[in-house]
Amino acid sequence: MSSRHSSTGVPKWEYRVRFILCFLGLVLSVYALHVELSRETDPEYRAMCDLGHSVSCSKVFTSRWGRGFGLVQIFASKDSVLNQPNSVLGIIFYTLQLALGQLVSSRAAFFLVMSSWVSVAGSLYLAAILAFVLGDFCVVCVSTYIINFALLYTNLKRRTGLEGRLKKGKSE
Repeated sequence: MSSRHSSTGVPKWEYRVRFILCFLGLVLSVYALHVELSRETDPEYRAMCDLGHSVSCSKVFTSRWGRGFGLVQIFASKDSVLNQPNSVLGIIFYTLQLALGQLVSSRAAFFLVMSSWVSVAGSLYLAAILAFVLGDFCVVCVSTYIINFALLYTNLKRRTGLEGRLKKGKSE
């Protein structure tokens, strides 16, 4: 096994990078939820990420697209339990990424990669909404998009390492 991989086939750097990315994703998601809930209770609330008229995270978080990706409202009411803030979905996603990242199995690696592809697709969709519909720049949002892309890369590297270990084990 090369010095870049542990005996499990998982790249040595992967655990530390996963922890940092998931931790940052969780912090940003919890902050986004805080901003949204604060703005709901106090419409005058001004978040640290509200830097100007077209650079406003609270404007984005409280928009239609800040809950259920703006899609849940199509088939459920705005106040439905299914129409959760995107930040809650982020908290769930980053927690699962962190927890499943502790398992060394091809099934866990498959789920990590698939859920990362879904998060990247969601990031691209929300980035398009941000730019072309809302005409806004959200620092917190863009930061989570970058984290999602980095997690996809990390998960693809993990899967490749595990597959290499399995192929090596079968050939021996």
